[in-house]
Amino acid sequence: MGSITLEHVNKSFGTHQVIPDVNLTIEDGDFVVFVGPSGCGKSTLLRLIAGLEDTSSGRILLDGQDMTDAGPAKRGLAMVFQSYALYPHMNVYNNIAFPLKMAKLDKATIDAKVKDAARILNLTEYLERKPRQLSGGQRQRVAIGRAIVREPIAFLFDEPLSNLDAALRVNMRLEISELHQQLKTTMVYVTHDQVEAMTMADKIVVLNAGRVEQFGTPMELYRTPANRFVAGFIGSPRMNFVDGAEATKYGVHAIGVRPEHITLSTTEGAWAGEVGVAEHLGSDTFLHVTCGPLGTLTVRAEGEKPLSHGDKVWLTPQPGRIYRFDKDGRTLAAA
Repeated sequence: MGSITLEHVNKSFGTHQVIPDVNLTIEDGDFVVFVGPSGCGKSTLLRLIAGLEDTSSGRILLDGQDMTDAGPAKRGLAMVFQSYALYPHMNVYNNIAFPLKMAKLDKATIDAKVKDAARILNLTEYLERKPRQLSGGQRQRVAIGRAIVREPIAFLFDEPLSNLDAALRVNMRLEISELHQQLKTTMVYVTHDQVEAMTMADKIVVLNAGRVEQFGTPMELYRTPANRFVAGFIGSPRMNFVDGAEATKYGVHAIGVRPEHITLSTTEGAWAGEVGVAEHLGSDTFLHVTCGPLGTLTVRAEGEKPLSHGDKVWLTPQPGRIYRFDKDGRTLAAA
């Protein structure tokens, strides 16, 4: 079991409140991602769950048991940090085995647990190597292995892929997702990268200034964002927003339309514009189109679209795909 419940959790540093009254339930076996911009409180919230920070008020329950005042070692959680924190003088085997040796388990049990974790993480052939002989991705797998052998009720990941290059991040995303499928253990994962959140999570917590703006599945957040902040944060490229006279035609303060929900034409359409930057990526082309008073809008087109800087185009938002927002940024019914 590995359920995590936060009841009216608050955290302040002096007079500065960073987590204002969070209520959240993470079910056993879920892969939940905390996502949001830098400084939104996602790592602080993770550290509160881990017991590395004390709550200012509220309760933290693990499997229904109040662990608010329990130390990190008593919570049955395992945390994987952005830094690998491996012992450079120890080989992979001993790095993974370290928490088991500290717990004074017998050698046979330690050996079985280390070899099983190495098998799961494809590290068997590296057990005798030192960390300096490993790639960044392999080092991160060793850090995860050290967490696995503890058999925690939940894994906590604090931006574990930030130190890796782009290709390795993609590989490690897949490996961690596959690991979750194998272990079926609760995982809570912090990232500022909404693509990581969308591709890895069962459910996403979108945080803004310590507040939970929305909690739901990736597609729930994509299709039915609760407000303008979530709408702009979830989706890549981000949603286009238009206010002023064009928004008043829809009877609202602002409208939003995703780049993939705009029909592009070189002959006619609702909004006339001129192509600025054209990003040709092969599978897709992203066009940044200047549309007079509407500002610059981003459009996703097919990968081999033969358009470039200065070309005249017309954009038409797809019916039923226009998001409407009130003056407070709350989402109204789509138009």
